[in-house]
Amino acid sequence: MMTIHNFVGGLRGLRAMWLCEEMGLTYSVQNYGYPVPDAYRALNPLGTVPLLEDGSDVVLSESVAIMLYLAQTHGPTALLPSREPAHFARCLQWTVFGETEIGMSLNPLLAAHFMAADADKRNWSVNGLEQRLKRALNHTERSLGEDHYLVGGALTLADISVSCGIGTWQGALGGKPSPKLSDYQGRLQARPAFQRASERCKGK
Repeated sequence: MMTIHNFVGGLRGLRAMWLCEEMGLTYSVQNYGYPVPDAYRALNPLGTVPLLEDGSDVVLSESVAIMLYLAQTHGPTALLPSREPAHFARCLQWTVFGETEIGMSLNPLLAAHFMAADADKRNWSVNGLEQRLKRALNHTERSLGEDHYLVGGALTLADISVSCGIGTWQGALGGKPSPKLSDYQGRLQARPAFQRASERCKGK
């Protein structure tokens, strides 16, 4: 059985769990508090999550890499559309975008918000990152157009990746998405697979 290691409530790990639920894959969850125990660092010396163990041979970190691995190794699945090159390319782009343009902007913003001295919470770097995140969210909204999903009118890895990034911004930093992005989030989070994964991510 596969095991997904994660922080309790960590939305990067939720990406992997949500995908497993959509694909009907069996998995276990090992949730941790912070900092992770030394035993976990034997699996991942960086101490970051999520991490996937699949059998005795596969140990994989990085949430987007885990998603692509699951879709390709335990697929095929319509969640990674491969028949049409344009849809495949767009899915890859947006799956990576959810981490590089949304998720990675959040890491230093979270550090500034929760750990920086008051004098440093609104420094030049924070202002720049907030503007970068705003551009990414605006681009996501424009790219949705009249569709409910980012690629081909159906749920794909792209939506899972982007939605979890937006969810981190909302939950940890109190972000207020536009009405269109709020509808997008609500529609995705109403999916039974998301709800099952969310409960497991929270340790329930």
